[in-house]
Amino acid sequence: MSETEIVAELNEQFGSGNKELEADVVADLRSIMRLHQLSVEDLFFKWESYCIKMDIDAAQTALETLRHFKQDLHDTLERNSRSHVKIKTEKGISSTPRAPRVSGGDVFGMLDSLTTPGPGRASKVAPKRTPAVSRVKAEPASSPVKLADQLDATANAGETVEILNDQLPAPEPPIAPFSESRIKLTAASDQKKLAYKPLALKVSESSEILDDRIDDFVSLVMQHHKLEESAFGSAASQSTSEIVAVGRIASDSSEGKLNAASLLLETSRRMGGGLRVPLNVSRLRGYQFFPGQIVALKGVNSNGHEFTVHQILDLPLLPNAASTPDSLGAHIQRLRGGPDAMDSDSDPAPLNVIFASGPYTADDNLDFEPLKALCNEAADIYVDALVLTGPFIDMEHPLIASGDFDLPEEYLSSIDPDTATMSTVFKYLISPSLNRLASANPSITILLIPSVRDVLDKHVSWPQDAFPRKELGLPKAAKVIGNPMTLSMNEIVLGISSQDVLFELRHEELIGGRPQEPRLLERACRYLVEQRHYFPLFPPTDRKKLPKTGRGDGVGPGAVLDVGYLKLGEMVNVRPDVLVVPSSLPPFAKMMNRLLRVCWLSTRGIFPRGKERGRMQR
Repeated sequence: MSETEIVAELNEQFGSGNKELEADVVADLRSIMRLHQLSVEDLFFKWESYCIKMDIDAAQTALETLRHFKQDLHDTLERNSRSHVKIKTEKGISSTPRAPRVSGGDVFGMLDSLTTPGPGRASKVAPKRTPAVSRVKAEPASSPVKLADQLDATANAGETVEILNDQLPAPEPPIAPFSESRIKLTAASDQKKLAYKPLALKVSESSEILDDRIDDFVSLVMQHHKLEESAFGSAASQSTSEIVAVGRIASDSSEGKLNAASLLLETSRRMGGGLRVPLNVSRLRGYQFFPGQIVALKGVNSNGHEFTVHQILDLPLLPNAASTPDSLGAHIQRLRGGPDAMDSDSDPAPLNVIFASGPYTADDNLDFEPLKALCNEAADIYVDALVLTGPFIDMEHPLIASGDFDLPEEYLSSIDPDTATMSTVFKYLISPSLNRLASANPSITILLIPSVRDVLDKHVSWPQDAFPRKELGLPKAAKVIGNPMTLSMNEIVLGISSQDVLFELRHEELIGGRPQEPRLLERACRYLVEQRHYFPLFPPTDRKKLPKTGRGDGVGPGAVLDVGYLKLGEMVNVRPDVLVVPSSLPPFAKMMNRLLRVCWLSTRGIFPRGKERGRMQR
């Protein structure tokens, strides 16, 4: 890549709107790239992580901030190098020398002790192979600096790195499992509708789905802002009168990133004949857009060529979830252990839920050690629920993709090689850990949410039906649900999707001026809530621009949207109390809109009696 092309890519990633970077800023960025041998994309990932950690706006690339960023990279690399030496010294265990891995492995040898045997468990002496950090973070495995930057988040298994609502005391785990399940599950989404035939709709039917979404928001905006129907109009029609136009954000090019010059508003056939009109946002103090976003804009099209935006109207949010006093009383009684509980007047023990996301094994093996460690932890503290999002058997795993792997020898006697399928792999490699957990904690509830990267699921598109549990050998406590799914755990409304929409929103969004929400992760999550959808981005990001996978050319399957059934990806009736969205972006847990807690990756949530109080840690 030539110097001109690199500078152009730097301006695309780090620039704000149409404003190019200053020469000093470009020089500093090029210096960091050469020093750490980073591509522009890798550098931007690190810059975003730094901005999130320091709570600063990623779009403001000031020279002084860049120099602090450069020093932080140097300090992180130096700190991790010292930590590596210390851990190796403390172990003092010699092992058989082996050739270093070229990429994607445990380069620094810091992940050897992923699990710690619990009480009564025998400890294995044999060395354990652990997930490559590039796999954990869903990023390319070619950069050793990137691996070093992620060591802090992966080296110390079980370490608490963040607590939400840390003013609340952490409850002690029970000394024995509860006699019966303390969770009542109620599905808000209609799971039967997810069993549609994928990729079977006509283009005309898909376009009607997209049109209906715009028209639905017209009614919502009209009611929320108490506007007359005459206040709405077509942004594509020339007029000197100010109108409210509702439509979908689009780009005038199928290639490249959305920018102020390529910004279009797509109207519905009912409101504007399905026409697209350029947007002039020069009068706005700040804006935040992404392709597929439904917006309500107040402005005028005086020349017939572009719609000049004067104001962006707020979209109404879904109402908060609420429970009747009788329902709350029943949930509290269930938490106490049922109507026959000995101490029916005392405060019940808080509900304890563990969330985790796949993949659950390393790139170079199918041992599923992280899953075993997770199940051991859930058994030790007697959690009420374990929520696992896929992929479980990842189609992008190098061994799965090549088919070059063997099942453990102890299972070979009971398996017919001629009839073995991926269900067999799941049954003998994943189900045993879940069965041991269910035996140690009979009252647990286990939820499995598939991913479009799951080789086990024949439903290849999103929204995605649950994979059949027949022949998987799952315990009765395990339930397989759809992707996405809105459901209630007692009085808590939980929204879950295994699709990595946050990374794609971050990649595709356009920020100008002073946006309403300057912080990246909070802004990406707010998009989901405001758009009332688990994947509001349309069209999805090009697969080649997504984080690299561990096999072949590194290009994953992408979002795999079935446009005709996108309505099944909408949030149902109310805002979730907890929104769980796994992503390759840095994990976090935050309060949004008072009651919404957003979290992703390996996150454990502990909820007390009411939705107004809760403690999360990861």
